[in-house]
Amino acid sequence: MERSANALSKVERMNKALRHEEPDRVPISDFFWGSFLKRWRQDLGLAPDTDIYTYYDLDWIVTVPNMDPHIRPFEMLEETPDKVVVRTGFDAVMEKHFADPMPAFLSFDTDTPEKMDAFQFDDPRDDRRFFAGGDNQLAGVGDGFTRNLPPWVDTVKGLWSNFAVYGSVCEANEMMVRIIGSANALLWMGMCPDAVARFVERLNEYNLALAEAQIKAANGKIDGMVIWGDVAYRRDLLFSPDFWRAHFKPGVEALVNLCHAHGLPVIYHGCGNVKRIFEDFACMGVDAYNPLEAKAGLDAVALREQFGHRIGFCGNMDVMAWADCPLDELKRIVVTKLNAAKGGGFIFQSDHSVPDTISGDRYDFVVKLVREYGTYPLDLGKYDIPMG
Repeated sequence: MERSANALSKVERMNKALRHEEPDRVPISDFFWGSFLKRWRQDLGLAPDTDIYTYYDLDWIVTVPNMDPHIRPFEMLEETPDKVVVRTGFDAVMEKHFADPMPAFLSFDTDTPEKMDAFQFDDPRDDRRFFAGGDNQLAGVGDGFTRNLPPWVDTVKGLWSNFAVYGSVCEANEMMVRIIGSANALLWMGMCPDAVARFVERLNEYNLALAEAQIKAANGKIDGMVIWGDVAYRRDLLFSPDFWRAHFKPGVEALVNLCHAHGLPVIYHGCGNVKRIFEDFACMGVDAYNPLEAKAGLDAVALREQFGHRIGFCGNMDVMAWADCPLDELKRIVVTKLNAAKGGGFIFQSDHSVPDTISGDRYDFVVKLVREYGTYPLDLGKYDIPMG
């Protein structure tokens, strides 16, 4: 299989931006709600199977292998035309209403510190994670609900000829809350921190082995890695930065070092306000931080002023403004954001994912603005901000 010249240009565009060099234009892509895609196709009068990544020739796309601690089919506990209730390979019971954008966790089999200590993982290097089809929680129960997913390597190969393709792996907190729940995670950090620390250490080892096996399975067909890891909410971190630095940070740093040793840039995806530990991500060598939620008070232009080119930024387009503000104001927001792209180091995306509150026309408007004003050398006109 040969890679298209267009795909190679996208890889180079992403790599140059993440090396803090100016490529031909600012890279752009996104994560999309299924309900948005349906609206987008209807608003623009497109065929029901139109692929948005191909339609706009977006630059990069993320793939998700089977990270479930236990590799097994979903256990269907309830199934109606409106919803499903399933037990997944995380030993979590989840309810997915098809009309709602995200599922709900109902219960966790691992509901005591003792069960957490006893929790066992299937081999993170098991070939079924990459070469076999089936069910898995992260790819199958989210915005949508999908069973019998194709083998991950087939998905990668199918995208590789047209896009910069990234793999993905979770850090320890993202895995832990899916096994024991966020309430238990926070409670047990206070009640039995040593037990949580032991579990986090095992999760760090599991995630590192999974990432290493994923890179091997891809056989040169992934161009980077996304680390999924929410450790904050709108106002602040979910728990002490000292606890994060002592226990979670070493696992993230090991993942970054592994990827860099294989020549893969790393984009860390973490929601919420991470200002108190943003310096840590820069020091670890994370190539870009995503999604930089505007609703959490993060601003890519201000962060560029603060951190210079020590770390890249991916995201930060306020989806609430994208959905509702007047078009002249929307243009101001979009083009002003491109000041963060001076000297490279910026990928344009939403500040989380694109919801169905955004019309197809308004999404189209923003993509065309980024293509118009995001060509190097940047000429931002009246929206230009002198950068220190």
